Amino acid sequence: MEITAEIHNRLSLLNDKYSALGQDLLSHLDGLLYADTVKYWDYIEVDSLLSLQKPKTNFPDEVIFILYHQITELYFKLSLHEFEQLGEKEKIDKAFFLERVTRINRYFESLIKSFEIMIHGMDREQFLKFRMSLLPASGFQSAQYRFIEMYSTDFLNLVHKDKRLTFGVDATISEMYESIYWKEGATELTTGKKTLTLVQFEERYSKEFIALGEKSRTKNLWQVYTRLSAEDQNSPDVIAVLKQNDTNVNINWPLAHYKSAARYLSKDSADIAATGGTNWQKYLPPRFQKRIFYPALWTEQEKQDWGKSWVEEALEK
Repeated sequence: MEITAEIHNRLSLLNDKYSALGQDLLSHLDGLLYADTVKYWDYIEVDSLLSLQKPKTNFPDEVIFILYHQITELYFKLSLHEFEQLGEKEKIDKAFFLERVTRINRYFESLIKSFEIMIHGMDREQFLKFRMSLLPASGFQSAQYRFIEMYSTDFLNLVHKDKRLTFGVDATISEMYESIYWKEGATELTTGKKTLTLVQFEERYSKEFIALGEKSRTKNLWQVYTRLSAEDQNSPDVIAVLKQNDTNVNINWPLAHYKSAARYLSKDSADIAATGGTNWQKYLPPRFQKRIFYPALWTEQEKQDWGKSWVEEALEK
């Protein structure tokens, strides 16, 4: 191969780069000479990835259950990657904001559409049996989903709807955390006590949740939005992506879980408890939680009817 002027130019640029770092270009070229080529299966860690499914039973459909939840966590990680970029951006502009929030919306829409795998993709009798070996683990214990919530909105909007008015502007994250909405969803149906699912979850993540709550006070998506110019804040496309994000995370995603729970855990005579003992009948329907990330963007009627039509439509199917 001919050493062209273009190659000479690249070598000169590389020499300048490594000289500025106090490095010897020839040594790095030797490293490139001896290095192996990048292979897809090594770069993506395919073998490691495919070894992470470890069923607790011999029921074939448990593998589907594990794989789909792992896929979900990877999409959550993609979303958090975008939230972190938005929060750390010093000079936010409309183009950057729209692109990143649209990415988050796309990740959630992919998850919502794919949830048919959980609703219709497993044998019900197998699920009702292998689920008993998973106690007290529950999808409720997804810490990344809680991170997404905290990166989305002011912490007060995550407080149980009946307790939000008890906190003033000087309330600490630690104080509000004690009344965060999802704790009610992991109480025993009969006694009202914390389930083991909740106890273990709090022991593992409470300090991390509070720390992130403090960090995201000024870096959550709503606060990033308020740093846009007044013109950009009022832009229809900016408002639209935020409202879609609110709808995806707080209505469509919980509703997908509700439909799955209704298929697998409902009986004519009584509802079956979720694996962690979570109160899914009250916890999942959006109209009960009234969790809204960006309440200023919705009308009073829209907030009043939050999630109602989606639940009614699901129950009709």
